[in-house]
Amino acid sequence: MSANVQRRDVIKAGAGATLASLVGGAIGRAHAEGLANATGAFDDNTVAQIARRLANGAYKAPDQTLPKALSNLNFDQFRSIAYRADRALWAGDNLGFDVEFYPRGFLYKPRIEIYEVQNGQAAAVPYSPDLFTYADSSLRVDDNLGFAGLRLRAPINTPGVMEEFCVFLGASYFRAVGKDQIYGLSARGFADGTGDPKGEEFALFRAFWLEKPEPGVQSVVIHALLDSPSLTGAFRFTIRPGESTVFDVQSTLFPRTKIEQSGIAPLTGMFYFDGNDRNHIDDWRPAAHDSEALQMWTGADQQLYRPLRNPLDLQFSTFSDTSPRGFGLMQRRRSFHDYEDLALHYEKRPSLWIEPIGDWGSGWVDLVEIPTPNEVNDNIVAFWRPKEPLQAGKEYSFTYRMYWGWDAPFPMPLARIGATRVGAVVDDKTARFFAIDFVGAPFEHLPKDTHFHVSPQTSAGTIRNVVVEPNPEINGWRTTFEFVPGDAKVADLSCALETDAGPVSEQWLYRWTP
Repeated sequence: MSANVQRRDVIKAGAGATLASLVGGAIGRAHAEGLANATGAFDDNTVAQIARRLANGAYKAPDQTLPKALSNLNFDQFRSIAYRADRALWAGDNLGFDVEFYPRGFLYKPRIEIYEVQNGQAAAVPYSPDLFTYADSSLRVDDNLGFAGLRLRAPINTPGVMEEFCVFLGASYFRAVGKDQIYGLSARGFADGTGDPKGEEFALFRAFWLEKPEPGVQSVVIHALLDSPSLTGAFRFTIRPGESTVFDVQSTLFPRTKIEQSGIAPLTGMFYFDGNDRNHIDDWRPAAHDSEALQMWTGADQQLYRPLRNPLDLQFSTFSDTSPRGFGLMQRRRSFHDYEDLALHYEKRPSLWIEPIGDWGSGWVDLVEIPTPNEVNDNIVAFWRPKEPLQAGKEYSFTYRMYWGWDAPFPMPLARIGATRVGAVVDDKTARFFAIDFVGAPFEHLPKDTHFHVSPQTSAGTIRNVVVEPNPEINGWRTTFEFVPGDAKVADLSCALETDAGPVSEQWLYRWTP
């Protein structure tokens, strides 16, 4: 991985950490409250018991003080402090996993407590400056500084070769990859007030418990304690690396205050530009993004596909649902030539699909699209928002499965959206031209003389000149139409490819803004 890629990824991950630090700073930079029962006897209820107790008291931010030598590290200095692979937790134990830790500094100043669990007993993972190497010896400090986060390694790509595949670092952010992928989008433990003009609160994973796996076991279990001014939470992650890396997530939330805009299973990514949205961007590449669309599978068995945008003004879209079957930020286009970037390789970034386990009731899948002038900033957030606010003093459990991989984890019997392209109409500057490609399974078995049609809809403006035609280059079909917004400042468009018997594709959704 190049230094440029590392710098971009570290800064992106740290953006949330910086904001989270500001939240903590507004409350007061107190030393971490002692985590009673963090060591000693440990079971699946231990973290929930700690979270429940903390929720009954006022929030206290973890320790962020650092010695002068480390208090103002820049990126290069932070990266020059490297964890020693031979000192990894479980190194040499003939297991399928080991763990390395991040130093504190740069954007990652809070001290995160980390424990190892063996045979039902939890003990703190000891910190030592000797766990790291230092390109600049002045950055070696003998204080008991503790850690900022952790990364998991496994032989995910090559047998016998331990490689990083998962990171927990900064606020409640974490990310993972499947086989042969590189880091892209991130997830969080919880979102609170995303897109709210009053500002967003960033919760923090302030402690982790790592269960030592048995030899031959293909999964690893991590418990995490979430904390913020508004709530605490207990998380249990069962993580299985592979072609798709799968997380089984069990979470229980304990609000300290009433939370109106809660975000469950929040996903965070970057969309800079693509063929559907590059009006204000002058760039030599065809596209640049971690994710290209929000995909949803509703409780009513609808398949929805919403291409992302980098708007000029913040956009907040909501999709009402009951008992959702899944949603995710997807990266479908997998050719190098879709992006032409030798350094960043967006074609290797994972999609991330969320599969709710159990009935999540009624609510919304929310999508927030934030303007960004570059590809460094994460500007896309998607999450599930329950219909009812979370009430102080109550407990809420959400269980779900996360798939970090090349695509959604289920077969698609419907035609899929292959591409969305938007541009000018040559003889009418007030109109926009749309071209949508459909590819996939239905075209393999439908008769050659099948009549296809689309009936595009819009919430504002008008649609004209609709055409549906075969696209032999992709063994699929293409629809084109012109959209005339008129006086509208925003419009939500939709369409699906249909036969006389009904829809044969997922439903395409799109938000147009100037």
